[in-house]
Amino acid sequence: MSTNVLLKEFERILGKDNVFSEEADRHAYSYDAAVLDPSIPSLVLRPRSEEALGASVRVCNENRLPVTVRGSGTNLSGGTVPGPGGVVILTNALQEIEEINEQDLYAVVQPGVVTAKFASAVEALGLFYPPDPGSQAVSTLGGNVAENAGGLRGLRYGVTRDYVMGLEFFDVNGEKVKTGAKTVKCVSGYNLGGLLVGSEGTLGVFSRITLKLIPMPAAKKAMMAVFPEVSRASETVSAIIADRIVPVTLEFMDNFTIRAVEDFSRAGLPVDAAALLLIEVDGHPAQVEEEAARVEAICKKMGVMKVHVARDAAERDKVWEARRAALSALSRVRPTTVLEDATVPRSKIPAMIRAIGEIGRKYDLQIGTFGHAGDGNLHPTILSDRRDLEEWRKVELAIDDIFEKALELGGTLSGEHGIGTAKSKYLEKETGRPAILYSRRIKAALDPNNILNPGKIIGG
Repeated sequence: MSTNVLLKEFERILGKDNVFSEEADRHAYSYDAAVLDPSIPSLVLRPRSEEALGASVRVCNENRLPVTVRGSGTNLSGGTVPGPGGVVILTNALQEIEEINEQDLYAVVQPGVVTAKFASAVEALGLFYPPDPGSQAVSTLGGNVAENAGGLRGLRYGVTRDYVMGLEFFDVNGEKVKTGAKTVKCVSGYNLGGLLVGSEGTLGVFSRITLKLIPMPAAKKAMMAVFPEVSRASETVSAIIADRIVPVTLEFMDNFTIRAVEDFSRAGLPVDAAALLLIEVDGHPAQVEEEAARVEAICKKMGVMKVHVARDAAERDKVWEARRAALSALSRVRPTTVLEDATVPRSKIPAMIRAIGEIGRKYDLQIGTFGHAGDGNLHPTILSDRRDLEEWRKVELAIDDIFEKALELGGTLSGEHGIGTAKSKYLEKETGRPAILYSRRIKAALDPNNILNPGKIIGG
């Protein structure tokens, strides 16, 4: 179709108000939260129904238009940066929580539902949806599934894929594909859901998601452990896990991050601490008391300066809100903030933290380190100014070194942020060439015209 005919066709399918062709409108969808060059899409489409979503995908495929599906654009690896001449399909108008089933413990949602809104709706019924990415106040569930998002509670409760029971999605032809079920067990056919979760929009476009819910834990206890040395804090993480304790959260913050967060949030964090561990246990009240006591004893054995136990829910929430503000706080320090996602086996956390410090000194860069230390997922955050070309060259070299070290320690390129375009050049080092070729064959079979988020994850 010609450009004008194509525009008219999308307006017919979606309504004129849901087709954005003016450059000023399109520019807002040219980037995500990764530090990458923007790419302005040729069109932005906003389906308001499942039927319109499927028809939009079909028309894009028929006309060889690259498609990038976007929720809130909080992606940190370039997954929602459109390709040249591409079309962005927004899912934020598909925001209905269709069902919360209290009897069978599942929910059915559209992909544009905001994560925190869904979690609150579930909690109002006394149930629990554990995945809690740092962007949960704005990120959408479709994006969470596409990236297999994690969060602070991943240590005990797992990540998004552990809660996806079923999916409905459109293939490149606009045909609806269903996989999974509302039952606890389901082994009918191929595990297409397992393939689609974490596929970053390269294999299909979600229209409906069925998510597992669990009972709300009866009790919680949170504590802040203050350490005089980074090494003692990182070694305490390993000691807690080695003692067969699996907290809900086991978060690490170095001094640079502590000071930035305290300046930003005024949460009462100890700015003289070399490092903090923020720890929470939950479960049956007796179990909570026992595990909290064991954690405190381990911290004291490892040389903690102080362990402060939150007196009530308000104090606990204040500290967790401060931790969630870590990226926002650090981003105020310098013009450019590069948040990375190095993940290693939990026993290698001390070695990885030491390596990040050495890399910062090697390149004379400010790196604030925080993250989900209990599951090995660290977020070294490099603060710089991309306009300073010499400094930016050092940043790129530091990123290379961080990933090299993570892989050397038996880790992975990404624990929760995805690969996108930012990390695709490193993927072969982790998986090997045969895995890349195998993945490309899957992609070619399911998307022969290569319109679904082309160039992401596996390149090509």
